[in-house]
Amino acid sequence: MLNKVPAVTLSFWLIKILSTTVGETGADYLAVNVGLGAMVTDAISVALLLAALWHQLRAPRYTPWVYWLCVVLLSVVGTQITDALTDGLEVSLYLSTGVFGVLLAVVFASWYQRERTLSIHTIMTRRRELFYWSAILLTFALGTAAGDLATEALGLGFRVGVFIFGGLIAATYVAYRCGLNPVLSFWMAYILTRPLGASLGDLLSQSPEYGGVGLGTVNTSLAFLLVIAALVAFISRSASSTSTNA
Repeated sequence: MLNKVPAVTLSFWLIKILSTTVGETGADYLAVNVGLGAMVTDAISVALLLAALWHQLRAPRYTPWVYWLCVVLLSVVGTQITDALTDGLEVSLYLSTGVFGVLLAVVFASWYQRERTLSIHTIMTRRRELFYWSAILLTFALGTAAGDLATEALGLGFRVGVFIFGGLIAATYVAYRCGLNPVLSFWMAYILTRPLGASLGDLLSQSPEYGGVGLGTVNTSLAFLLVIAALVAFISRSASSTSTNA
């Protein structure tokens, strides 16, 4: 099996941030604007995610559109998990943030114990791929809880949230350039892009009276999905050209 994860480039991080924003706004759009309700939206999202992951796990190599479809759907489902705990079961964001943090640590510990590496450059076995996608789901759930905790429970607001989480990602990059372990740097940045994307999505979609720009969930989700599609198409064409030239 070839490595099933894309190279970590600027386009990787752009699509990752955009997909997290879609996860924040897309779930709200289906549940509220379309009127499907939380339960139907959850069922549809989980079914689509399972189908996409089945295709991803069966693929012998990295396929851009399949991989990023899984990421977008994981973003939606991760958001729904946190929202269900917070809104449906009234679980404290402090508690959910802590629990998801512990669960992610357990996945990482189990992954490292079995494989002796957490590098995304060696996702070349089925077991490593399962560990990888489990970690991705938990980073979305954790990032959603942490983002809501910062912007809502602590009252920092969407704009401040964008600056805080963007600043933390910049600090992680600086630390990486100064010698921080590359694997640790990657996963720190990956986790932080979720609350950054969530804060950005809320900032753009929420009405001005709630501190947002007022674009709405429909316009925000559609705009970001179009950009993601364009970037994935560009990556796919580039990969195809490279393979042909080789």
